[in-house]
Amino acid sequence: MFEIAFTGVSKDYDAAFASAVTCHDASGGVPNLPAEIRARITALVTTGVKGATAADMDALPNLRLICCAGTGYEGVDLAAANDRKLPVTYGAGTNAPVVADHAMGLLIAAIRRIPQNDAYARAGGWRDTLPPRPVVSGRKLGIFGMGMIGRAIARRAEGFDITVSYCSRSLKPELPYRFVPTLLDLAAEVDDLICVAPGGPETRHAVNGAVLEALGPKGYLVNAGRGSIVDTAALIEALSTGKIAGAALDVFEDEPDIPAALREHPDVVLSPHIAGVAIETQAMSVKLVLDNIRSFLETGTVLTPVPGSIAYGA
Repeated sequence: MFEIAFTGVSKDYDAAFASAVTCHDASGGVPNLPAEIRARITALVTTGVKGATAADMDALPNLRLICCAGTGYEGVDLAAANDRKLPVTYGAGTNAPVVADHAMGLLIAAIRRIPQNDAYARAGGWRDTLPPRPVVSGRKLGIFGMGMIGRAIARRAEGFDITVSYCSRSLKPELPYRFVPTLLDLAAEVDDLICVAPGGPETRHAVNGAVLEALGPKGYLVNAGRGSIVDTAALIEALSTGKIAGAALDVFEDEPDIPAALREHPDVVLSPHIAGVAIETQAMSVKLVLDNIRSFLETGTVLTPVPGSIAYGA
């Protein structure tokens, strides 16, 4: 029987795991758990945002496995995990459908100003004083990150007769969409840009001032990937000067803090990092973490290792 420490994970996981494993709340910091508990912990369940540092791993002398609940893993020190021969798993694909739904919803909401029109109607306003908005169908969409989420967005976009292009770490020859090697070139070619790339040093501030300027004054930015992908200062400047038409954001650089300039901007749609949260996906994610633990216990291997982990390709 594993004993598990949870950090950055919702209480739903603790409740779901209680019948299968012994759980300990490490939300106050893994090193702050009592020493006798830390000595018994064999698995750490965390998130991409919260992650796991080398100090966390060192504080758990009998740690054997790290599991990320969800698709993110950028906060895990993979080099430290590999040095300690600790496999790292993640929830590959579990939230792709709901994040794709949410990202498309954010794009439509931004272009059609649905939240703003809702507030206007509730205040007694009517359409006579409102200017017409662009149509969503027939636009050109760029997707930054063509993993499972990006592919799900592309399929949904096709239903709106939207032309899809993408920028990713590599060409996906099995896909029918146009591959553009650089994000700057992609932004210059499309009307709208949806970001669902993973976080981490490689993508930090990939959407910078130049990319936003290339997107142009009629373009909309959606970020449902990681807050670090977008240079917040550059985005605020682009919005305030009209370099882009608007933005819709589910993730932010300094969560849960959202800059006032974004909260108060009339052309910005916000949601509180909730794109991947759904009843169905939560259950899938919990099951996948448990399945990875059971597989490791029974076979010494895991089902969904993080790319770069010692278990990847094993």
